[in-house]
Amino acid sequence: MPDVPAQPAPRVLLIPPDTRPPTLDLPVSLGRMTGAEMSVPPREALPDFFTPGDPAVLRGWLLDRAAQADALVVCLETLCLGGMIPARRVSDPLEAALERLRVLEEVHARHPGLRIYAFGVVVRVAHDNDPHEEKPYYGEWGTALRAYSTAFDRQARHGAAEQEALDAARAAVPAEILADWVGTRERNRALHLEALDLLHRGVLTHLCVTLDDTSEYGLAAYDRRLLEARADELGVWDRFDTYPGADEVPCALLTRALRQGLPPARAWVRYSGTLGEAAGMIYEDRPAGELVRAHLRAAGCVPAETPAEADFILAVNTPGRRQANVQPDLATVDTPDRHLPAFMDAVLDDLRRGRAVSVADIAYPNGAERRLWALLDRVPLADLAGFSAWNTAGNTLGSAVAFGALARLVQDRAEQVGAVFARVVDDVLYQSFVRRAVRDALVNPSPFDLGEQRGTAEALLSAQLSPRAADVWERHFARTGLALEWGTPHLAWPRLFTGVFPLGVSLAGPAPAAPPKG
Repeated sequence: MPDVPAQPAPRVLLIPPDTRPPTLDLPVSLGRMTGAEMSVPPREALPDFFTPGDPAVLRGWLLDRAAQADALVVCLETLCLGGMIPARRVSDPLEAALERLRVLEEVHARHPGLRIYAFGVVVRVAHDNDPHEEKPYYGEWGTALRAYSTAFDRQARHGAAEQEALDAARAAVPAEILADWVGTRERNRALHLEALDLLHRGVLTHLCVTLDDTSEYGLAAYDRRLLEARADELGVWDRFDTYPGADEVPCALLTRALRQGLPPARAWVRYSGTLGEAAGMIYEDRPAGELVRAHLRAAGCVPAETPAEADFILAVNTPGRRQANVQPDLATVDTPDRHLPAFMDAVLDDLRRGRAVSVADIAYPNGAERRLWALLDRVPLADLAGFSAWNTAGNTLGSAVAFGALARLVQDRAEQVGAVFARVVDDVLYQSFVRRAVRDALVNPSPFDLGEQRGTAEALLSAQLSPRAADVWERHFARTGLALEWGTPHLAWPRLFTGVFPLGVSLAGPAPAAPPKG
């Protein structure tokens, strides 16, 4: 039997990491497709790129809305330090951050029935020398700071044999820069440890502290071990998760909030290759199979014993052996270790059997695999419960899991179709095709700041993306009987990495029949 959402409709407050479509619009759409009432703070109180949001306004908004809500999904960095990116840049003292955190205790005391799902992000060690998402000095010293990060963790794990390398790495960075960078990490770690205490005391319902752009060795791994040790001491593992992820966590915790009181959603994981679980990731510290297990648990899901008993199929396109950045990659991604046509056959069979299927494409980071997209053309995309292929493998998996776990709760078919189509537009059409074409048409564009070329880039973006989106809608989604309203695409920030694709999907005449859900 389909799951039945609680009545009346759940009322959810969301304080997101920032205002990008995947971190704000996607979780809002996921909530609305289930009939939930989603409320977000005024846009001017939220962070915009590296400009911090306003914690004072967020505090007032939260205190004002809490009495009328059933659940709160909150990014700790936004609430306490102005946003996920600002938290890596601002100099606010720890005392100020902890004082802002106390609003959650105040809200819990006033409204003990409000379930609070909180998440924080361990400060990343960025893979590139980005001076905007990191401290400005990272543009010059990023490589040396990464070397220090690795050397520090290796010494922490392996002892004296690594001391010489650590000393050399420390000497290669100006003392004041290293002290500031490490100090920022320590402040944020202290915030997360305080959140663990709130979890232990029952203020928080569930807590995720995730790792953004992590690797086997580094300060993020060191922080993770400290968090795990504290979770051991407090005995909170039944309500705590720490794993590689970041931007997608609002979707995971929203799934927990909306499925409150229901049995855990059961997922059957179908990989594109028989060895898919062992595939290596670029921005995560573990193989694909362990990453999938972590994201299922974060969203409150459990593995199914068979496809027939599953609430949804999580169809994961893994690389043959390991992710690569440039398509096509014949050495580690498109290898004989997987067989994409057979994978698509299985997805089609699942759909024909009436199963809810959510596709997660993690073969390459930062966009869908173009070969997979060609094979998906024979799949009725509008019948998918979900689709995701954006940014890191963790971002993709968390989003796809949320789509699948919420499929049985869908009340608004137009909202669901709009959410799936939006991911196809962003993750496939833009990230895998148009973004590269726009970049090639510009004059030596900076990956960090387009400057005066932003207007040209946005004009090219709109001209190239809009007809592609219209074509995919006509071929795959128009048969639903729903109508598409298409806005003008533009960039979220002054860089090509994140686009904004305003669209709306609504009824056009009699309501269409929803596809089978189970």
